[in-house]
This record gives sequence, structure tokens and C-alpha cells, in this order.
Amino acid sequence: MNHELKLRNKIYSLQSLIPMVQQWKAAGKKIVFTNGCFDLLHPGHVDYLTKAADLGDKLIIALNTDASVQQLKGVHRPIQNEQSRLHIMAALECVSAVFLFDEETPLAAINKIIPQVLVKGGDYTLETIVGAEVVTAQGGEVKIIPFLEGYSTSAIEQKIKAQ
Repeated sequence: MNHELKLRNKIYSLQSLIPMVQQWKAAGKKIVFTNGCFDLLHPGHVDYLTKAADLGDKLIIALNTDASVQQLKGVHRPIQNEQSRLHIMAALECVSAVFLFDEETPLAAINKIIPQVLVKGGDYTLETIVGAEVVTAQGGEVKIIPFLEGYSTSAIEQKIKAQ
């Protein structure tokens, strides 16, 4: 299978992902879900995503659209557009599927996917993780992965601007 086809096989819409999730669950695969902007991929992201993937069999990423990144981070973001970010995420071996979401939170996607594991980064608490109640009510678990110190997209952006 050529490289481009491998990438496309990991990029979904939420609607097209649901049947795949059902197949994975029917095959006994443990589904892990996380979301984010993942604007400038750095070692902190890679550490986070590989640790998230280790919590199950299939890692699904809900990626913020450009419009939702702007709402969260300001008009100067994202630095990379959503198509670039989609392809970068799909290229990561630990990622099984990636899709764009435009809503303020990924709650609608979590309600449709019902992952066995919901993962967020170290700046969250159990009480602030959107969808935590949905996942735990279905017998799933919620995990918080600590940040790898010294890495953030905002810090990279500031360093570039300072030069």
C-alpha cells in the first residue's frame, strides 16, 4: 500500500468513522479517544499520543478545525491548516484514526464513539474533562497524561516571533 493511501485510510469524517469503531469493538479492540489542536507537532505531543495509544488497541483523535482553533487560541492560530494537521496526525504510527470536529467540545463525538478510554493532558482534572461522565457511565475509564516538561506550541510560537 502506498504512503498516500495509508494516510487516507486513517482520515475519516465522524459519520464514516462510526462503522469502523463498531467493527473494532466487535473484534474486541479497546478504543482510546483524545482530542486537540495539535498545531505544531513537538516531542510533548508525541509523548502524549504514544502514551495514550498504549492504553488500548486503537487511538482515535478528534482534531479541532481551523475555525475552532481560532476560537480557542486566537486569530493568529492555527499556524498549520487543518488539512496539514490531519495528514501529520495520520502519519503517526500510534494513531489509528483522525477526524475533524468544529464544535466547542468533542462531546457529540464521544457520545457516538463511546470509547473505553478517554485521555486528556496534564492541564485537565477529572472534573473538567468533557465526556468523562459518558465514558465512565459505560464502564470506561478516564486518564490524564502529564505533560512532558518544556514543550508547548505556544512557547514555540513565541520563540519564532522573538527572532
